Amino acid sequence: MKLHKEGSKSLINEIIILIVIAYFYYTSGNQVVEILFAIMLFIFICTLYFFRIPKRDFERKSDVIYAPCDGKVVVIEETRESEFYNDNRIQVSVFMSPLNIHNNLYPISGIVTYTKYHPGKFIAAWKPKASTDNERSSIVIKNNKISVLCRQIAGAVARRIVTYSKVEEKVNSCDEIGFIKFGSRVDIFLPIGTQIEVKIGEKVSGGQSIIAKY
Repeated sequence: MKLHKEGSKSLINEIIILIVIAYFYYTSGNQVVEILFAIMLFIFICTLYFFRIPKRDFERKSDVIYAPCDGKVVVIEETRESEFYNDNRIQVSVFMSPLNIHNNLYPISGIVTYTKYHPGKFIAAWKPKASTDNERSSIVIKNNKISVLCRQIAGAVARRIVTYSKVEEKVNSCDEIGFIKFGSRVDIFLPIGTQIEVKIGEKVSGGQSIIAKY
């Protein structure tokens, strides 16, 4: 288990606040300050939990599309993907609650051929319009057999999407795409005919659960 680098700033700020509150309590003995310290300590522990990254072994099999994040499958449907492909695709969406691990991983190995950040709204991530209306970041990965669009989507609470991808970068499945802070979802758009291996409501683990095969 380790802490994700995206949590460093938040944790440092919270430690500073804890030290300041502890100093005021030590010098005043005020019970209100003691309560504030307890609340801040609880927030600090929650932040530690949120930015945790468990140690995992990744198999990285060929012809397999891995879950891009931890969470629950909330969408499996054929839809029109109009940002990049301009054709019908199978959309699989994984919703991440604040309790899930929040780093995002590449579902396949290949070359990054497209990245684009879109500012937008912050409606609930499980709603259908979140895929096209919310703040989001799209990444396309292509190899000699398949092309997949992976879309990080902010939610009602999430306010920051971090994407590390660069065009023409060679990546491996289960490498890190980025991070979404405080609850959201990830969509992947697959070619029609891709063999889906999950069901609606199924819980998946990033880089370990198999979403589909091709």
